[in-house]
Amino acid sequence: MLDVRGITVHFGDTVALDALDLSVGDDEVVCMLGASGSGKSTLLRAIAGLEPLAAGTIARDGVDLATTPPHRRDVGLMFQDHSLFPHRDVRGNVAFGLRMRRLPRDEIEARVHEVLEMVGLSGYEHRGVRQLSGGEQQRVALARALAPAPSLLLLDEPLGALDRALREELTVELKMLFDRLQIAVLLVTHDHDEAFALGDRVAVMHRGRVEQVGPPADVWRRPESELVARFLGWNVTYALGSKPSAVRPDAVTLTADGSLRGTVVSRAFRRDHFRVLIELEGSRDALDVSIRGAEPPAVGTQVGLVIDPDGVVELDR
Repeated sequence: MLDVRGITVHFGDTVALDALDLSVGDDEVVCMLGASGSGKSTLLRAIAGLEPLAAGTIARDGVDLATTPPHRRDVGLMFQDHSLFPHRDVRGNVAFGLRMRRLPRDEIEARVHEVLEMVGLSGYEHRGVRQLSGGEQQRVALARALAPAPSLLLLDEPLGALDRALREELTVELKMLFDRLQIAVLLVTHDHDEAFALGDRVAVMHRGRVEQVGPPADVWRRPESELVARFLGWNVTYALGSKPSAVRPDAVTLTADGSLRGTVVSRAFRRDHFRVLIELEGSRDALDVSIRGAEPPAVGTQVGLVIDPDGVVELDR
């Protein structure tokens, strides 16, 4: 069990992590979801022992890691830019951490073969890094992080540099790999789909703090604050009551006799649906609506709206 309690990290006058709490079970995948600058990568580096703490504790199985150097924390860290050694071949990159541990040569060879097979790169041992595609480099970086058989895997935007199609393909592969390994994984990403697909729990970060944490479906269906709702792509409006309400884009239906009225101000095609922005009458709010199937009304059209109550969450903060 990884237990992070009240950790604070400063970069000069900037607070990168602000009294942050988080736990990760021994075979749990937790995805840290947040915008750039929210502190996600700093959290990974702090857990790995690469950033000093101004306050708080990081413990593994009840043991405080304050005096434990990075190489003794039993973590595998995959950096956002992969940080592969360009002058080494695939085998040399994957074997690096094992050599630092001075393991026997035959044991190193066996482990390199095992993890390359695990990530789908059998036979790539002697290829140069520059010969590899972006997806193949990602797999090599993952194999290097896995090679020492860590009990905690830290992944910093592992799919961030890849195109959408490759990200979707490797997301499925990562999910299968995590299920097979049964180790603790802490993964940071700005991509909603990636976090919801991979995480047993998702933690939404903002300005160095965890705003909300829970199973992916719970976080998506029940945002607890205006900040989380907006980050996840929900509408936030005061048009439904005295308190702000979060409205899921697909919970709104356009109909001639809707109780709410508005005007279409923009529309955009998004592969399998349209996103239509509707400015509400008598309000400064606008609703971003997801429409599937039918062609949406043209810009400037006045429309009625009906909102499914199951897609509305009243917010307290």
